[in-house]
Amino acid sequence: MSTHHTILCLSGAGLPAWIWDDVQQLLGGSDHVAVAARPTRIAGAGLRDYAEAALGSAPAGRFAVVAHSAGGVVGAEIARLAPDRVSAFLAVTAVIPEPGGSFLSTVPAPNRWVLRAAMRFAGTRPPDAAIRRGLAYGLENRTTDRIIADFAPESAALYSDKVARRPWNVRRGYVFTEADRELPMAMQRRSAQRLGPEWTNQLDTGHLPMIENPRALAGSITEFLAADPDVDQTGHADQRPSGLRRRHD
Repeated sequence: MSTHHTILCLSGAGLPAWIWDDVQQLLGGSDHVAVAARPTRIAGAGLRDYAEAALGSAPAGRFAVVAHSAGGVVGAEIARLAPDRVSAFLAVTAVIPEPGGSFLSTVPAPNRWVLRAAMRFAGTRPPDAAIRRGLAYGLENRTTDRIIADFAPESAALYSDKVARRPWNVRRGYVFTEADRELPMAMQRRSAQRLGPEWTNQLDTGHLPMIENPRALAGSITEFLAADPDVDQTGHADQRPSGLRRRHD
């Protein structure tokens, strides 16, 4: 299931890098797959700071972005800052705002107002019970306990800063998670519509498919990258006609 592409994985808000360990191993290890770093100082960090920290930890040369949850917003900023380095973009139950929008703008009212107020008064770390009920739904208790212990609050600007007003100029895909209690299917569909994916897939998991079913997610990533007729197995441009299957909406 390994891939010859280089990949930068973007975790959802607050989630530790280890959530990608199994997928990283299945895709060929750290030589091919890197997990994006966060800013050294979270307090006051803006969306651009998140994107620049991620770029600083990216593989050399061109790479595919695999963005999970709020990582979709960071991935959009990466695509703006380094369009010549991003070869493809795969959203995994990811939040994708309209150009000029923010993470918060994707949340329907009145939930958006409630979330904004909650972050202002209580910070960006959700209660443990909310993590168990939504983010970690479908996982074993021991894994859920580890996620809660390692969950790190993010800067409020990650949620409120606006993404650039520019069109996507790379090949795009979206992986839906059918049993997701953190990002319901309706919100996933709206994000996918904004992204305009050329390839989609659905997994029967909760919000963390990289933990719940890493083999299925690694398979989705491999299939998405392999289905690009313009890229050969070394990740370089290829003019050969494609005989590979591509999935569309």
